[in-house]
Amino acid sequence: MYVRNANACIAALCAALVTASATYAADPPADAWPSFRGRGASGIAAGPTPPAQWDLASGRNVLWKTPIPGLGHASPIVWADHVYVLTAISGKADAELRVGLYGDIASVQDDSEHRWVLSCHDARTGESVWQREVYKGVPKVKRHTKSTHANATPATNGKYVVVMLGSEGLHCYTTDGEHVWSKDFGVLDSGYYMVPGAQWGFGSSPVIDGDRVIVQCDVQKDSFIAAYALADGKELWRTARDEVPTWSTPTVHHSADRDQVVVNGIKHIAGYDLASGKELWHMKGAGDIPVPTPVVANGLAYIANAHGFAAPLFAVKLDATGDISLTGEQRSNAGVAWCNMRNGAYMQTPLVVGDLLYSCRDNGVLTCYEAATGAQVYRNRLGGGQTGFTASPVAAGDHIYFTSEDGDVYVIQAGREYQELAHNTLGEVCMATPAIVNGVLYFRTQSHLIAVAHQD
Repeated sequence: MYVRNANACIAALCAALVTASATYAADPPADAWPSFRGRGASGIAAGPTPPAQWDLASGRNVLWKTPIPGLGHASPIVWADHVYVLTAISGKADAELRVGLYGDIASVQDDSEHRWVLSCHDARTGESVWQREVYKGVPKVKRHTKSTHANATPATNGKYVVVMLGSEGLHCYTTDGEHVWSKDFGVLDSGYYMVPGAQWGFGSSPVIDGDRVIVQCDVQKDSFIAAYALADGKELWRTARDEVPTWSTPTVHHSADRDQVVVNGIKHIAGYDLASGKELWHMKGAGDIPVPTPVVANGLAYIANAHGFAAPLFAVKLDATGDISLTGEQRSNAGVAWCNMRNGAYMQTPLVVGDLLYSCRDNGVLTCYEAATGAQVYRNRLGGGQTGFTASPVAAGDHIYFTSEDGDVYVIQAGREYQELAHNTLGEVCMATPAIVNGVLYFRTQSHLIAVAHQD
């Protein structure tokens, strides 16, 4: 009997190990950039530091440049020797894209048939490896004049690539381009909740963690967050959210005490149990158009939003429970370490490098804080104040890269004093956050995919 029990225990242990291996074997290596903002949405790359300076005209430190048709603010993602990019190709010859600092809430009037294309490129040369038409049809929801129909960044674990098209569905491919499954959510209308007719397009990117993919769908009606099996698209859990449209990507954080999904929001910033979708904590936001993704570092989740009557930057404790909303003049409580109500970013996700937090607003005003306390270290403007900033900053080594909508890239030195190392130009509109892998910077501009690396 003891032998049988021992054998049963060993078999159970082996099965558990196999399951764990299947779940975690594809965890991203240190040199991958598997989803929006890289590993854990940190925006920080391991390995060599890319150059501070380059020149597209002469080719200095430009590894390659390859054209990408259509429009897309989806960031490039990288795994091994492949770069994946999502684009939406309009039936119109000139698809409208209007950048800059303005407050127009209008939608683009383009009822032409679109093609959503996922492409795979050789990371060393930029050459096309394969292209797949993910969806074809007239968009079910209009987009903002500054938006596209391909805003959500794909996600990969080295075996699968998942793309979220909002009203055009969630789709999974192998990294060889084989279609695995698709899921239709119906119409997911992301637009200004105060003016429902102003449709702006979907923007929340999928996140892969282990054997599941997580999506946040905050829309005009029936908002939710859900997890699906990566292998077949089966729904694992789905939790309703009392929320109006947002455009933020969820962040997964693992710790010894809990594994949770942290999400931004207007009415419902929250943390959810990764395994079940059960809410762990929640709080009210303040800015009414949340876009930045939560960033976890130093035991805190940094969550920013803006627009409307406030622009908060929250530092939430990862062991928070229940309702941790700040009330009145409160700037901290049992679940919130600190809060700055006046300098949260509208579009850009903050960046934490060491013990400093960097937050850039859409007008280029950059503020550096002590990450633990929220104390301001310095404030400085990037550029002349005439251009907008939408792409989020990324870092490698002690270099931080900020990209304006006009394609100007400001490289600053990480540290307690502002020091601009270089000012480069991409020559085109750039709204997508770049990726960094093995000392190579990958930029998605309006019409190209560009790789920058030391060539000297």
